[in-house]
Amino acid sequence: MPIQITSPCVLVVEGEEDKRFFEALLRYLQLEAQVIPVGGKTQLRYGLKALVQSPRFYTVARLGVSRDADSAPRAAFQSVCDALRTLGLPFPADPLHVVEGCPQVGVLILPGPDTPGTLEDLCLEAVAQDPAMDCVERYFQCLRQQAIPVADSKISKAKVHAFLASKPEPGRRLGEAAQAGYWPFDNKAFEQVKDFLKRLFG
Repeated sequence: MPIQITSPCVLVVEGEEDKRFFEALLRYLQLEAQVIPVGGKTQLRYGLKALVQSPRFYTVARLGVSRDADSAPRAAFQSVCDALRTLGLPFPADPLHVVEGCPQVGVLILPGPDTPGTLEDLCLEAVAQDPAMDCVERYFQCLRQQAIPVADSKISKAKVHAFLASKPEPGRRLGEAAQAGYWPFDNKAFEQVKDFLKRLFG
């Protein structure tokens, strides 16, 4: 299905939970932008191509792209820039920078430009001092002591689920939790992301 562009400000993200998270954060910042999920990082190149091929792409003045760093933040950034270059779009020299052009373009790597990890890691950093996190850490310590395996590659996602189990509606996923106000957007962990969004869409 073709991408329907409804705003001159567009943020491309990996998946539906990222979409919910960023829509909540943009609302908190009182910024207007259309958040478009592409179905995962492996689909980012195809999602950007579909966006460029949209009949209304000419109306886009500001474009942001967000993806997880995973184990290699610089490679993640380079992958996004390669996709932008292939499509003839401007691309920044570094993450968090906004390059002038038509459209203006910025790239956001999560949890940070030089930090391996994911959006889940950023959210966990923001709640590190929450009393529930002490219980979460002890829970995973207990699992290790009982020789119950937890995939290291999924540990942050598992910790997010465990943390959200402490909330009034424990069945929410990461993005739904953002919509419910469970992530403290005023925490300094989100400062770089908020500054980036303000510069790009403010």
